Amino acid sequence: MTATARGSVPQLMLPGQAAAPEGPVDIAPMYLMHRAFRRDLHAFADVVPTVPVADRQRWAAIARRFGFFGSVLHKHHRGEDVAMWPLLAERGADTVVLDALEGEHAGIDPLLASATADLTELAGGTGEEATRDRLAVTTAQLRDGLCAHLAHEERDGMALVQKHLTQEDWDRLDREVFAKDYTPREVPAVLGWVMSGLAPEAARRMPGTNALLLAFGRWMARRFDRHEAKVFGAVPRGPVA
Repeated sequence: MTATARGSVPQLMLPGQAAAPEGPVDIAPMYLMHRAFRRDLHAFADVVPTVPVADRQRWAAIARRFGFFGSVLHKHHRGEDVAMWPLLAERGADTVVLDALEGEHAGIDPLLASATADLTELAGGTGEEATRDRLAVTTAQLRDGLCAHLAHEERDGMALVQKHLTQEDWDRLDREVFAKDYTPREVPAVLGWVMSGLAPEAARRMPGTNALLLAFGRWMARRFDRHEAKVFGAVPRGPVA
């Protein structure tokens, strides 16, 4: 689950993850978020074709869950676009890679908007078979496109982080940019989202981990899992390798 080289900190390697470049920065928080995104992407793509068009209550639940996913993804991408990529460019990182990663973010946005619109129609009772069919295609495209982006980011983007940033830089980005995007009310839900199905060893790699946080996170994960079963019919676990 971890990889270490001389002069490097142990790096977290999770199922489905493409790479964990060695270096001085502990990138575990990024990889934990990516794991949860991958799990969600597979869950949405799998469930959409199975739900009857007339089941407005189920579509409403899926729409709310997709809204949560989209909100966390937006915050994640925004932090990278407004802070991480510019800092790397300032430090002399390869702008071809940075521009490609930022462009991939922009390519995801229309898929999110299309899926949101179709879920709104289905939840409101105005959707048709064609709406669900279109949504099934969109969620599959979103799964494939975003998973490819996450892999690109893990291989090339995080290699640039290890080459050009320090642990102090990384911690400052988290403190001043990423963490500030979440309100106190949002933090528990996101904690449960991250910890759902997470192995204890990986859970201990979350920032600021202590016994109290882990216990609270496990409790939030159980609440999250109960809700997941109602939305998806089972608790999604995502890719296993």
